[in-house]
Amino acid sequence: MSSRPDPNALGEYLRARREQVDPASVGLRVTGVRRTPGLRREEVATLAGISADYYLRLEQGRDRHPSAQVLAALARVFGLDAAATDYLLSLSEPRPTAARRPARRPVPKGILQLLEVLELPAFVEDRMFDVLAANALAEALSPSLRPGRNRLRSLFLDEEERALYPEWEQATAGLIASFRASIGSEVDDPRIAQLVGELSLGSEHFRRLWARHDVRGLGGGAARLDHPRLGMLHLSREKLPIGDSGGQLLVIYHAEPGSASAAALRDLAPADPLPASTSAQRVDATRR
Repeated sequence: MSSRPDPNALGEYLRARREQVDPASVGLRVTGVRRTPGLRREEVATLAGISADYYLRLEQGRDRHPSAQVLAALARVFGLDAAATDYLLSLSEPRPTAARRPARRPVPKGILQLLEVLELPAFVEDRMFDVLAANALAEALSPSLRPGRNRLRSLFLDEEERALYPEWEQATAGLIASFRASIGSEVDDPRIAQLVGELSLGSEHFRRLWARHDVRGLGGGAARLDHPRLGMLHLSREKLPIGDSGGQLLVIYHAEPGSASAAALRDLAPADPLPASTSAQRVDATRR
């Protein structure tokens, strides 16, 4: 697989989704051996109420701007949830040129101050999952949560980070699906292309997951971490959008009150003696 994003993003996504659908799940009777994984193009077209020739043009990239009604019908056939449907719709919209893409913005001062006083591991990430700022507790939870690190790069290429996740394959699949939702149709952004290329060359597992084109919303969820000092931690992860920040998220880890994991978090010492404010301010150093 090429490390460069395919310019036919809509067609690639439709093909990947089509191949993931079990024909029986959409009411098709399967007999004999099927050489095509998932649904055939003709079956998708019939179920969506469009012509087979038109659907073929969509997959081949000869029509890249179908109507919202057509895309909604395809989303129904593929069983897409709201996040994946929004992603599908975004692929048919005009992409911003390099000149119109928003520049990386600094983390708001108020958020940096919040990181200092939070008594829970917390960090700020951008739409590419680069860590922009973090408090000392986040760095003590995982050394990869330092400003300047990229969470995709850490999870796929750093053995120490991989060891933190007992369900590593599930964690990586979820992270890539969220990454697709985060970047939307901007797969041709040079920074994104470079990151995808690096991970494609460095990890066969990444290549397989990237080819699936899975999409998942950017909300929080459960996280189970095997911390080298504190043992198994059962945590919840909240992701809070930061207004007028170009897509930055404040990510906070917490545990069920009264649980063993909550007690362990109270014992989470900083990774170094530097105060949390210094940790949060390191973001400025990474930009110079």
